[in-house]
Amino acid sequence: MKAAIFNNYEGPIEISDVSIPKLTANSVIIDVHAASLNPIDNILRAGYIKDLMPLTFPHVMGYDVSGIITAVGDDVIGFKVGEAVFARAHQEDAGSLASVARVQASALAHKPESINHLEAASIPLAGLTAWQALVDKAGLKEGQRVLIHAGSGGVGTLAIQIAKNIGAFVATTVSARNVDLVTSLGADLVIDYKQQDFKEVVADYDVVFDMSGGEVLQNSFKVLKKGGHLVSIKGQDADDLATKYGVSFDWFFMTPDGIQLTKLADMIANVTLKPVIDSTFSFAEVPKAYAKLDEGHAVGKIVIDMKAS
Repeated sequence: MKAAIFNNYEGPIEISDVSIPKLTANSVIIDVHAASLNPIDNILRAGYIKDLMPLTFPHVMGYDVSGIITAVGDDVIGFKVGEAVFARAHQEDAGSLASVARVQASALAHKPESINHLEAASIPLAGLTAWQALVDKAGLKEGQRVLIHAGSGGVGTLAIQIAKNIGAFVATTVSARNVDLVTSLGADLVIDYKQQDFKEVVADYDVVFDMSGGEVLQNSFKVLKKGGHLVSIKGQDADDLATKYGVSFDWFFMTPDGIQLTKLADMIANVTLKPVIDSTFSFAEVPKAYAKLDEGHAVGKIVIDMKAS
């Protein structure tokens, strides 16, 4: 089958022939209709976390997938051949940028009928990251106030909507060109980070969700109330700052979870969560798509249409 691969760290992205993944008892095989890109793909290729997540080569890229089941493992319950599904694959099954993908049933959810495969592929990793940060880690509750940094990104656009569904007051940081977008998603207070210092605008918040790290993360402690909670996906140690300000701090890597993804699918079906797509590329344009992702200015998700000619 054809797949987007790289053969060594920092190596070029190529479209090449690789072996079809073998079906296991707890997995399904998917005819891939769409996949989406995530920063972790470029981080892995650069070798930044090769000690934590070593790769074997050739490495097939991509985690987010939407498509049609073509084979089902003997122990799989709740899914059958011909069904439309979407998922964020586990690390051992990574490789959604391919004609065919294998995904463990525990990571799967049925694709909502109200959205197409391109839209579905944009949801899993970003949506699960937002859900796990706000719900599992921060325990965000109705009536609380949350600051979501980078609100126009893949994770941020979904985090705003999830927080609003919970009933929180949502502040977010974006550039001026994205103010209308995040307002339409439900943001109550929009901070233009190029013109405003967020720590001068908000104070005594219950939760901050950080996706930037560095000074943004450090300054975010200053806008939390005592007993507040800061959650980050940047892997930066900030326990000393948490102790200093009397708040809780978590950083984490998201975990594939079909049950949680089904909750997001229900929100999509109820029109309380909508995908935000920056741009769409064909399979042949994958290297170009990753170059765009690396620029860091995508609004929502970059998606690959695996069936486009």
